[in-house]
Amino acid sequence: MNGYTWIIILYALLLIGVGFIITKRVKGSDDYFVGGRKFGPALLFITMIAPNVGAGSTVGVAGLGFKVGISAAWWIVASAVGTFILAFIVGPVIWRLAKEHNFYTLGDYLDYRYNKNFRGLISLMMAIGTVAIFAGQLMGIAWILSAVAGISKTVGILIGATVVVFYFGAGGLLAAAYVNIIEAMVKLIGFLIAVPFVLSFVGGWSGLETTITANMADSVRSASYFSFDGAGISTIMGFFLMLTPSFFISPGLIGKVYGAKNKKTVIVGTCLCGLVMLAFALIPTFLGMAAAAVVPDLTERELALPIVMKECMPFWASALALAAIFSAEVSAADAVLYMITSSFTKDLYKAFIKPDISDEKLLKSSRIVAVVAGVLGGCVAIALPNIITALSIFYSLMSVSLTAPLLFGLFSKRPSTTAAFVSASVGVVITVYLQFWNGGKGFGMLNGQSTAILATIFIMFFMMYAFPAQKKEV
Repeated sequence: MNGYTWIIILYALLLIGVGFIITKRVKGSDDYFVGGRKFGPALLFITMIAPNVGAGSTVGVAGLGFKVGISAAWWIVASAVGTFILAFIVGPVIWRLAKEHNFYTLGDYLDYRYNKNFRGLISLMMAIGTVAIFAGQLMGIAWILSAVAGISKTVGILIGATVVVFYFGAGGLLAAAYVNIIEAMVKLIGFLIAVPFVLSFVGGWSGLETTITANMADSVRSASYFSFDGAGISTIMGFFLMLTPSFFISPGLIGKVYGAKNKKTVIVGTCLCGLVMLAFALIPTFLGMAAAAVVPDLTERELALPIVMKECMPFWASALALAAIFSAEVSAADAVLYMITSSFTKDLYKAFIKPDISDEKLLKSSRIVAVVAGVLGGCVAIALPNIITALSIFYSLMSVSLTAPLLFGLFSKRPSTTAAFVSASVGVVITVYLQFWNGGKGFGMLNGQSTAILATIFIMFFMMYAFPAQKKEV
């Protein structure tokens, strides 16, 4: 094994060790699911930025940057906009309800606002969708290990799943929060170090432009590569309509909001996360573009980020940078594992199968589900082609099923349970139809997911006035 491999192994063992130490502080499901509702602004920010700067925002966006250029940054910008909506609009309101009614999961709110059956429908879709996004995070880990150690995608996925399941399965959200502190520090230092080294290696921005333009025979394509609308207006709009809602309705992020100690913490911690995401947006994009200059014939675009960090920097710096990518993927993976365990154990098993389950057995069941989810996520990761495909499956399901019921339900008493069911179901049906039978194309310049989201909003708006709720539900 080379030096990079040893560093990654030692770092992974450190994360697992911290996770098991924190396990001693997990006394019950309250600690496991919402961290005891004790998070201050700094800890909430750490637990937020961990999943939001994960495989999609690092390896995935760098891969997009390698392919389409600087416009790949819109992926992260769209996600940041959703984070600001969570900070100032959705988060404070749903935190208050969670505090008053002792919610552990988003499913608890959906049960309270609509009914148990709607909770079950959404939780089942989320459980399926989160396995896909967990697979995406595992692929990110696998590409890093492939670049540094030359191991196969399959082995890399198995290693990633083992690390995440070990430390999260033991301590849940509380363990993840403290492990995320280490991961966030490594991420910040690693990426800040990487940019100047890689920029120097490619001869600065002008050198990057010159090299890429020379590699591209098509002058129109090279011009669009350095244009912020190079990916196409339709694609960029798709990012916003798919990703922006996902970052204020995500069950994983809502669960972290529940862990805040007060409303001010929700606003400050989440807003800071959005600001950091905006500042970060161009970093993986640039690194992916640099890979297009350094290794233009790269066939697997999601190797762009780990390869450029390994090839363009001295060993000490590249080792730290690669550890930063590893941190990004692992921290995001634990957030997704949190969504899976909460959906299966609290929203499905306890709500529908064993309502009288004891706190001790619920905690044990959550740990078992974490292990099973790790196995399922690994299998899906091996089967799917790339990270962006995996993430798109999850974001599409979540956005079309939850955006309208959550937003309209939080801020109006008029939406009925029937309206929530109809809007969510129609959205999923439209998405599936357009994706598989219309080549992913939607109405006009919109893609399938964007069309479905707008349709759910229209349906909910129509039904809340045509068939309003008959009694006070909020």
